[in-house]
Amino acid sequence: MTILTLDKLAFGKEAVITQLMPESLPFRRRLLAMGITPGCKVSVVRTAPLGDPLEIKTRGFYLCLRRSEAKAIGVVEV
Repeated sequence: MTILTLDKLAFGKEAVITQLMPESLPFRRRLLAMGITPGCKVSVVRTAPLGDPLEIKTRGFYLCLRRSEAKAIGVVEV
């Protein structure tokens, strides 16, 4: 198992969130309110035509995150 960030996760692969990096401090509360918490499963569904934002699936719903926000989420591929 490799530790990586959510922005580097390949499309369709499933991962588990391990941590919110220190860079997430300005928007950590918003991520937690949306259900982006350590231990939940997440997968990258697709990306916008210019590469930003990313659409992810977590907890049964779809969510769009900026690539800079996804870079602050540590995941482990399952």
